[in-house]
Amino acid sequence: MNAVSQDRVSPATMSSSTDSAYVRIANLTKKFGDFTAVDAVSLDIRKGEIFCLLGGSGSGKTTLLRMLAGFETPTSGTIRIDGEDMSTTPPYERPVNMMFQSYALFPHMSVEKNVAFGLEQERLGRDQIRRQVGEILDIVKMGGFGARKPHQLSGGQRQRVALARALVKRPKLLLLDEPLAALDKKLREHTQFELLNMQQRLGVTFIVVTHDQEEAITLGQRLGVMNHGRIAQVGTPSDIYESPATRFVADFIGSVNMFEGQVSDEASDCVRIECRDLGCQVRAERAVSCGRGATVWTAIRPEKITIARQPPAAAGNGAAENAVRGTVREIAYMGDMSIYLVQTDSGRVLRVTLPNISRGGERPIGREESVWLSWHGSSPVVLTE
Repeated sequence: MNAVSQDRVSPATMSSSTDSAYVRIANLTKKFGDFTAVDAVSLDIRKGEIFCLLGGSGSGKTTLLRMLAGFETPTSGTIRIDGEDMSTTPPYERPVNMMFQSYALFPHMSVEKNVAFGLEQERLGRDQIRRQVGEILDIVKMGGFGARKPHQLSGGQRQRVALARALVKRPKLLLLDEPLAALDKKLREHTQFELLNMQQRLGVTFIVVTHDQEEAITLGQRLGVMNHGRIAQVGTPSDIYESPATRFVADFIGSVNMFEGQVSDEASDCVRIECRDLGCQVRAERAVSCGRGATVWTAIRPEKITIARQPPAAAGNGAAENAVRGTVREIAYMGDMSIYLVQTDSGRVLRVTLPNISRGGERPIGREESVWLSWHGSSPVVLTE
């Protein structure tokens, strides 16, 4: 993961972060026999935002989405949408639509017929159906493809048709289950920005389920990270990336170097941690209430580590805070950046990423070179769980 997108706020959520929740999930639980798929989840989602549920396989994110859609009945807990309790309301009576990962287009129908299907079930007038279908196809940039069948479209075009069908009835809430999973990487990146533009134009609240970290960080104004059926953390992309609440979140979102250690000194604005497997003391400019001798974990992102042939000024030739000596074992050229795997003198391997910018006549650091790694005191995140 190269960067975290700048946090975005939709027009509908600019007024106040304290506005009442548009979707309110309270103590929601779903059990399948003895297995608890969703465990007492409580979550508030604001009107007009894109909220991404992010988690690995089996984390409970899709089951949570299906309960919002009405396809699964909660074992306990409540779901309120725009103030109304929808916990036991059938799917067809909810102001919700869902876009499935498979797109679920009817292969024998044209694009126009696929998009019009839901409107026809409501027995709307022919002219009104034609007008609404035309408007939404123009929005998703498929206006000239109405007569085609799904097999005559590319993957990206089928994705747009599925989105148009989900949006044509203007639901209050749109649920998207892995919406870009079937697209190749380049098309997926392009479509992410198209989704953002469409959502902002229509003002519909989106809840997106994905296992893809970069997709969630690009799309989501806020993220909910799920693990074992529970919400591990909710926040903006930058909050979760820069200040993860747990080891799981730190490790799941992006790359991270993580070390176990014991608190050796604690002050109001910083903490010092003795990391024996790293071979140095870590100073973190963050307040942590855990007491001396407590076991904690220090997380440092690869891009926050500096690599150099010479030791930092504070290190001299010996050990120092936030500095460690090592040997470059592997280098991977990634185009816009390079990844260095550095084995410290204590044996621990650290991952360091550097942008590939011009360094003039300086010779690049190579494999098996002896180097120093260092980082600023604001870089480490101290985790207690």
